[in-house]
Amino acid sequence: MNNIGLKEDYTKVMEERLNAYLSSVQISYMNVRGYHWNIIGKQFFALHEKFEEIYNSLNEMADEIAERILMLEGKPLHSFSEYIKVSVIKERQNVNSAEDTVNALLEDTAKLLETEREILSLASDNDDEGTASLMSGFIGEQEKMIWMFNALLK
Repeated sequence: MNNIGLKEDYTKVMEERLNAYLSSVQISYMNVRGYHWNIIGKQFFALHEKFEEIYNSLNEMADEIAERILMLEGKPLHSFSEYIKVSVIKERQNVNSAEDTVNALLEDTAKLLETEREILSLASDNDDEGTASLMSGFIGEQEKMIWMFNALLK
């Protein structure tokens, strides 16, 4: 058992999963930051502001994920070269129209949501309430964002 009462073999697996998720969040952060900087068109003001809100949220998520990895006695990844290797989200460049940025954001958020649900399931199966609770909160936020941006596209 580790310091917080979880099995060490489980925490090693969860550390790997959380680091992959952290990597995806960090790549998503940079993508959204690029949308914020480069958005053009009639929806510029609304999306420029919304993208700033989203990348700030992703930044906070990354910090919470890294702290959870540390609580599990692991080591969070902290370089983009490492992130790129394990992220399910790929870097996006030259995306600047409202429709393209929103579609890219929806695609990447769906990948984050899928990963969150996988981590939640693993955490729940191993009585890891701290990780499960963290993922539950993220899932609620991601589902709401997907709903709102899909409404924008209709």
